[in-house]
Amino acid sequence: MPEDAAQSASACIEDVKKFWNSRPCNVRHSRAPIGTLEYFDEVEARKFMVEPHILEFSEFEAWRGKNVLEIGCGIGTAAIRFARAGAHYSGIELSDESLNLTAKRFDVYGLKGNLYCGSAEDLSLVVPVEEYDLVYSFGVIHHSPHPERIVSEVKKYMGRQSEFRLMIYAKNSWKNIMIESGLDQPEAQSGCPIAFTYTDSEARDLLRDYEILDLRQDHIFPYVIEKYVKYEYELQPWFKTMPANMFRALEKALGWHMLIRCKLRQSP
Repeated sequence: MPEDAAQSASACIEDVKKFWNSRPCNVRHSRAPIGTLEYFDEVEARKFMVEPHILEFSEFEAWRGKNVLEIGCGIGTAAIRFARAGAHYSGIELSDESLNLTAKRFDVYGLKGNLYCGSAEDLSLVVPVEEYDLVYSFGVIHHSPHPERIVSEVKKYMGRQSEFRLMIYAKNSWKNIMIESGLDQPEAQSGCPIAFTYTDSEARDLLRDYEILDLRQDHIFPYVIEKYVKYEYELQPWFKTMPANMFRALEKALGWHMLIRCKLRQSP
């Protein structure tokens, strides 16, 4: 458990569910009527414009014909990408408000997926246990009271060739420096009950039963918030004057997103 665990020890899973039900993640990524084709198209476009590293990390097209289980599907932005690419998709989500939008999204695009509502800490009580080629979780388990329980549950869904890809928040990051200085907050909306951050060693300890294939950091949000919420993309002054290659170096050294690829460690 990371050092900041004590800060969130009093929060429970119902607190987390209530928070994300009140404003599902990225739900305001479009000004079109919620639930329409235009809305979902704009949400997807904005997501990957702001966070292009997700495309390289997820490799959606690589999972065509494969079984994919997503831990925390949110409003279905990655879910639709996996399904559109031809993956056999299943996803679990704690927030029923978010899951309703995911279900609507599949319906709008005429795609199929298996959707489950529940806590990933109790994954095997919610999602039938079977082997998946990929278990995927982007920016989710660090919001749960007991991330280690989720990581343990994931093992039940992995075979020798299965891969677990996850993103968790990095403690040694630009974003966390701003948070600890009182200049930022973990999520767009205030009051997030749990947002654990991890050092490299803490992440490896969390994943002690896994073989780490790759662990790296990426992503610094560079835009002026007041303009971003109005769909205007103006860089913060200190990033505006920074050469692109310098900014990329900063993202790789102090990125908020710790991107991890791993496989289940095999017994000798």
